[in-house]
Amino acid sequence: MTVIQVKNPATGERIGEVKVNTKEEINEAILRGHESFKTWSNVNAHERSKLLKKWSDLIQNNKEDIARVMTLESGKPIKESLGEVDYATSYIDWYAEEAKRLYGRTIPANTESKRIVITRKPVGLVAAITPWNFPAAMMTRKAAPALAAGCTFIVKPAEDTPLTTIRLIELAHEAGIPENVVQCVNGYGSEVGKLFTDSKYIRKITFTGSTPVGKLLIKNSADTVKHVSMELGGHAPVIVAKDADLDLAVDQTIASKFRNAGQTCICANRLLVHESIADEFSEKLAAKVSELKVGNGLNEDTQVGPVINEKGFNKIVSQVEDATAKGAEVICGNEYNADAEKGFFFVYPTVLKNVNLDMNIMQEETFGPVLPITTFETLEEAVDIANGTPYGLASYFFTNDYRTGVYLNENLEFGIVGWNDGAPSAAHVPFGGVKESGIGREGGIEGIEPYLETKYLSIGNL
Repeated sequence: MTVIQVKNPATGERIGEVKVNTKEEINEAILRGHESFKTWSNVNAHERSKLLKKWSDLIQNNKEDIARVMTLESGKPIKESLGEVDYATSYIDWYAEEAKRLYGRTIPANTESKRIVITRKPVGLVAAITPWNFPAAMMTRKAAPALAAGCTFIVKPAEDTPLTTIRLIELAHEAGIPENVVQCVNGYGSEVGKLFTDSKYIRKITFTGSTPVGKLLIKNSADTVKHVSMELGGHAPVIVAKDADLDLAVDQTIASKFRNAGQTCICANRLLVHESIADEFSEKLAAKVSELKVGNGLNEDTQVGPVINEKGFNKIVSQVEDATAKGAEVICGNEYNADAEKGFFFVYPTVLKNVNLDMNIMQEETFGPVLPITTFETLEEAVDIANGTPYGLASYFFTNDYRTGVYLNENLEFGIVGWNDGAPSAAHVPFGGVKESGIGREGGIEGIEPYLETKYLSIGNL
């Protein structure tokens, strides 16, 4: 039997293991999900809503235990894990209500002898592949609308953080959602992903992760013409205009950047500051960043935990070394506490200034607590820099001038824009990107649409 060892990234200690499902076991789970769709899709919307609400209640009743498991396997501070449990159940609560609002419509016919009726139907069995950085919320953000729509659901969690997902699935079953309606399988992404995309029974793939993997899933889904939803990589710019409230911009940038040690797809990755305020802003930012407490996520006062693994750590170090070799100046951080043999990797929050576009950190997504600062002279220049990557997930800007704000919002090529707001995510809003940052939206009324088919009935001879 092959197992995946789950380790605490703050200490390197083994906290558990999960069995790697065989190809046969995964295909059997897929078949069970497909067969269960016939009955689950016919459960009335009010009953599905009640079951989702019960699932949410059970998660909240076990909030502290779930948060502890999440911190142990992901390294994020315990306060963030507790917040993520709330974030996860907010999606279940939202889609428990949306289940009852999947309205159809009638269309006036072009002849007296016809009636035209439009209905919405679930797409079928949905397969999800979720990331390690938000093991609870990224699963419920997919499972809740799928189940609300009447789809069955199977998820493969990230190898680094399977335990949170497994516990949430157990609670779904305890709530009364049938075991074959919502399932979890464990394995390695390339292997399980291929089984998902090849299966004729799976009608939709939903994925959160890197752009290269998303492209491969889209390509492999083409043979069976599956529906796909992709929430892919980001490289979020933050534009600080010359009239911005600097204290607000500093606080909101820190909140965006250093959540989960900078390991989020929408965190601030490129800081573009007007040249007239760059020195003052940089000083204020570095002073506050240097006060952030780094440590084990189980400690109540920890604000920044470890990065997830050695691969992620090496990428961060490489980006900083490349930037400093090309002229960037470290004004805060660039310190490490890492031991590859023991298996823990801490990066102290780092701020770089005098950054230019030739540096890798300005072109590649940084999944870690490092923030580069560059300057601009005109808003047009800032927009060109911000839009100058293949990514278009999230962007932020700070200004108190409505004309500047309107201009930036209309010209930034991103699916999510925060104006004086570094934390725009919520269950009731559509989350997703443009360009190579994804396809589709999650959250809001838009988030259930990808799990539905439109069916048109024309009744004649009346």
